[in-house]
Amino acid sequence: MKPDTHPDYHAITVTCSCGNTFQTNSSMTKDKLSIEVCSECHPFYTGTLKIMDTAGRIDKFRQKYATKTAA
Repeated sequence: MKPDTHPDYHAITVTCSCGNTFQTNSSMTKDKLSIEVCSECHPFYTGTLKIMDTAGRIDKFRQKYATKTAA
């Protein structure tokens, strides 16, 4: 390998918005990384699903596309 062609690979601290922190290796120049979702709070990993029905969008959809009689 040629010298000085690869980036520096070092440990960084990753902090999630839920408060979970963990160490990983990266070639980033910063020592800290902030993320919004991690395996501790993502619905796929936790098994919880949150459906947010703002302004009754699901009900509006059901009313609009409900079975209609033939005209």
